[in-house]
Amino acid sequence: MLVGRIREESTVIVTLIVACEIAFWVLLVAGLAVRYLLRMPRAGAGLLLCEPLLELVLLVVTAIDLKNGAAPDWKHGLAAIYIGFTVAYGHYTISWADARFAHRFAGGPPPVKPPRYGMARARHEGKLWLRTVVAAAVACALLQFAIWYVGDDGDISSLTAWQRTALQAIFIHGLIALSYAIWPKKEKAPARLRD
Repeated sequence: MLVGRIREESTVIVTLIVACEIAFWVLLVAGLAVRYLLRMPRAGAGLLLCEPLLELVLLVVTAIDLKNGAAPDWKHGLAAIYIGFTVAYGHYTISWADARFAHRFAGGPPPVKPPRYGMARARHEGKLWLRTVVAAAVACALLQFAIWYVGDDGDISSLTAWQRTALQAIFIHGLIALSYAIWPKKEKAPARLRD
C-alpha cells in the first residue's frame, strides 16, 4: 500500500513538470496577448510575473514528495534541472517572445537577431553558455539540498548522477561556445558583379 502511494506521488512529479512547461507557454502567450492585443500592459505584466510561481509549486511538491518518503530518483533530478533551466533561460525566452509578439501584433520594431559572424557571435554564444552555467548551478544546488535532506539513509545515486549531467552540460556547451571564438564563422564575401 505504501509503495503504491509513493509511486503514485512520484508520477505526480513528472505530470507536474509537464504541466509547468505547458503552463509556462500558456501564461506567456496569455500575458503577451493581454499586453499587446488587449492593450493592457499592467495586466499582461501581471500574468508574466506569475511564471516564477510555477517553479515554486514544482519545488514545493518535489520537497513534499521526498518528505513523504519517496525514494530519490530521476524524477526529482529532472525537476531540479527543469527549475534551473527556467531560472536561467526563462527571462531570455520571455524577452525573445515579447520582441516577436510586439513586432507582429503591435507594430514594434523587427526583433534583433543574434549576430551570425565573427567575435560578435562568439560573445553571444558565451552569454548563452553563462546562462547554462547558471542553470546548472541552480540545479546542482537544489540537488545538493535534496541530498542533504535525504541524508545517509536513502539512495542518492540518482541525484548525484543528475549533478554530473548538469556539469557535463556546462562542459559540452562551453566547448561549443569556445569553438565560435577559436574558429569564428566568417561572412561570405559578396560575389563580384560581372560587367
